Formats: sequence, structure tokens, C-alpha cells
Amino acid sequence: MTARGALAVDAAEVCYGQTQALFGISLEVRPGTVLAVLGANGAGKSTLGRALSGLVPLKKGRVTLDGEDITGWAAHRIRRAGLAYIPEGRGIFPGLSVVDNLKMAVRQLDSKGSRQAATDRAFEMFQVLGSRRRQRAGSLSGGEQQMLALARTLCVNPALIVADEMSLGLAPRMVDAVFASLERARDAGITIVLIEQFVHRALGLADECIILNRGMISWRGPAAAAGEEVLAQYLGEAARLVPDTSEAGGSGYPPTAGRRPGEDGT
Repeated sequence: MTARGALAVDAAEVCYGQTQALFGISLEVRPGTVLAVLGANGAGKSTLGRALSGLVPLKKGRVTLDGEDITGWAAHRIRRAGLAYIPEGRGIFPGLSVVDNLKMAVRQLDSKGSRQAATDRAFEMFQVLGSRRRQRAGSLSGGEQQMLALARTLCVNPALIVADEMSLGLAPRMVDAVFASLERARDAGITIVLIEQFVHRALGLADECIILNRGMISWRGPAAAAGEEVLAQYLGEAARLVPDTSEAGGSGYPPTAGRRPGEDGT
């Protein structure tokens, strides 16, 4: 079976009105590998994720998925082609039950049998959700909501996942669960573009890494080569700090790396 999920971006530019957010971004992600996208707040990480998924248009440049040019496609068409975006802020329907969230995700499948099989597969992958299948999704814990967001994505067998800040605001044990789920996705051969502020966890999962600065790639290379000197040079002192791993610490993020109120996360 041919490997799926090869991504190529050629000289991509994105503008919000008169403000340019991305400048000539070019990258390649091999099928079945993980690319970590790092950078400070406002560096362009989430803008890149939204551009790949069709949520914001490219001003210039080109995006291909498995050799097919998807530039300018609507987001739903890109999703059906196999590129799934998990946005920052969970990406679920909080007013619906867990099972109804999954049913919404599998509507694109051809038959009732395939939709049921996909829903069953989600509950097998994330057993904690099985005991909460009738619970309103918005009443789940933050970590469980992220599990549901990932379950909604994985149950339809995407070729590539763009995961945007999935561990933001979670307690350390929930961060562990999120990364364990991403590892399972990687081991299943799904390509992952991992946008993440939890630097060392992202690098531990990734094969390759890019660091964004003001909408441009300032460093790229194997994740294993992104050592402390590289991180300090391109991310500053926040990358050197030891994450808070206590339950009281909540997110597990370095204290200066979190988002301040009012920032848009791009």
C-alpha cells in the first residue's frame, strides 16, 4: 500500500488584510513522520496550520498533499482529501454528547456500517470516552475534550493531522495522555504536523523540526539536532526553563511560554 500523507509547501505567504503573517514558507513532510513547528507567540504557527487546512487563503505559494495541488481548496474538501486540522481550543461541539460528536465526524463516510465501525474504533482507541458516551462534551475535563477531538479525527483514518497546541492548558497527566495518543497515530503511519509550545515534548515525538520567527522559518533540521543551544538562540530563555510538572501547575508549560490574555495564538 502506498504511504499517504506527504505534504509539500512552496513559498507560502498569508496576509490578514494589510498585515502579512507568513513570508515564503517552504517545507516538506515525508509520509508517516512528525514535523514539530515551534516558535514564540505571534510567530505564525497557527496561521501556518490554518493555511494548510484551508481556513485562511494563501496570498502566494502552493500546498500539495500526496502530490495533488490543494491550494485554494475549501476546508471541507481538504478534510475529505485526508488532511485533518485539530484547532487550538479543542475542536469539538460542546453542546452535543460524546457519541454525537463522533457521529458528526463520520458523516462523510459512505455507509451506515462504515460509520458505525468508525465510531466503534474511536471508543476502542479512547476507552475513557466509552464510559462517557452520553455525556455532554462540554462537561468533560480539558484533557478528555482533547481526547475527543483526536478521536473525532483518527476514527476516519486521515492521511495527515495538523495538531495545533493540543496540550495547551492541560494538567501534566493529561499532557501525557495527549502525547501518548499522538504517538499511537504516528505509529499507525499517520503524518503529523505538530504545532506546540511544549518544546521538549514536541521534539521527543518529532522526526523533523522548524522554528518560526515573525512568519519566517529561522531554523530547520532533525528534531534530535534542536538542542539547548539552538532552542536558546531561536526561542529565548523560555525554552531553557523546566516545565512545571506538578498537578497544581496545571499546564506543564514553562511559566513565560504561555499565552497572555488577548493574544490570538498566531
